[in-house]
Amino acid sequence: MSPDSRASLSVEYFRDVYAEKDDPFMLDSKWYEKRKYALTMASLPKPQYRRALEPGCSIGVLTEHLAARCDQVVSTDVVQNAIDSARSRVGDTAAVEFALWSLSDDWSALPEPTVPFDLIVISEVGYYLDAADLASAMTRVVEHLETRGTLVVAHWRHAVDDYPLSGDQVHDIIAATTGLALLSRYLDEDVRIEVFVASDGPAVSVASTDGLDVR
Repeated sequence: MSPDSRASLSVEYFRDVYAEKDDPFMLDSKWYEKRKYALTMASLPKPQYRRALEPGCSIGVLTEHLAARCDQVVSTDVVQNAIDSARSRVGDTAAVEFALWSLSDDWSALPEPTVPFDLIVISEVGYYLDAADLASAMTRVVEHLETRGTLVVAHWRHAVDDYPLSGDQVHDIIAATTGLALLSRYLDEDVRIEVFVASDGPAVSVASTDGLDVR
């Protein structure tokens, strides 16, 4: 069966995964993950953000990094055990709010659903959805990302038998979404990280935004 012929993964799939291990994806131990998080955070074009959304926060490793750069972070997962671990990691802070939610869920279920985000981070969760569900979710992402807001996308590029999509397929679907302009891309054999801006026109470079002469 080809990857793109599979349906989106169910909540039960992830409940089973977390029932076996507290950190099933080894987010807190593998150098690949630590390096990926460093690259992801370095790719953010702004030093500080007002309100970020992090779907699929797992045990909160990336959440912790985001909390240092964002006034508010809404971090979500579909497994309560994962959210409990993430909450323990970041501690008692008003800057992070957790919710049981996934990219394919109704956005009205998010905290303050009418308040737009200026940063959305889709890290290693896009390939849990099939192509149709991901494309639909991306329409909602654009609707809830404020004008000139930042979308960061990061995914493992190697094949995973259970996943409906590959990392590259996820990025190709997102790149084709109306209302997003590519700002930057990092690519190696293992990971693909891309930054998009909510804009109908071309993205403006960090140096240009910073007032530097880019002639």
